[in-house]
Amino acid sequence: MPHDVSLMFRIVDLTGVLLNAIIGGLVARERRFDIVGFLLLAIVSALGGGMLRDVLLQAGRPLALTDSHYLLFALAGAVIAYLINVEGRVWNVLFPIADALALGTWAATGATRSLQVGVGWLPAILLGLATAVGGGSIRDVAVGRVPAIFGGNKLYAIPALVSAGIVAAAHGLRWSSQTGLIVATVLGAGLALGAHVFGWTVPVYGDGTLEGVRERFAGRTRRPRRRRR
Repeated sequence: MPHDVSLMFRIVDLTGVLLNAIIGGLVARERRFDIVGFLLLAIVSALGGGMLRDVLLQAGRPLALTDSHYLLFALAGAVIAYLINVEGRVWNVLFPIADALALGTWAATGATRSLQVGVGWLPAILLGLATAVGGGSIRDVAVGRVPAIFGGNKLYAIPALVSAGIVAAAHGLRWSSQTGLIVATVLGAGLALGAHVFGWTVPVYGDGTLEGVRERFAGRTRRPRRRRR
């Protein structure tokens, strides 16, 4: 991969680590944890998905343990959330953009790393998903919350699956890894950002959405009976 493209993905990757570490710190702030809680939730939130992927792949040490920048950025996010109230207008504008880019990047790089070690296309997609949303899910479980990806209120899993799926398809079509990464990241991030802007959600069981679809479908397929003369 060209140096400038590799540098671009590294910047987005580490930015995502920092932002998700801050999110972990904000959860700790909400729960009134001490500094240890801030640090642990920040590390889990920012690095949990990638470490889970690397442990499952069994292809060497997790990347977060071999590159000190990942831990440093995660710790920095915890300290920022502990010392500064980052929530506000600027955060509300910039965070969705950076979060969407990180989601697309993590899913794409997770699937790419999985394919590079010989994993099949379907496990690679699932590991790409785990890379993107695993840390946040582990964090939510650690504090006794239902993971956000199960609530249907935001599109996290679907953009990640789209991004990882594009990488797998590009690999099968013999595209260059560079092209697959870029296309997957842009489309996955675009879908996540579009969901944030336009309020796209996943139907939740029991909210009437699925029942309404079934009723409309049944109404269209039911043919009126002919009256006998």
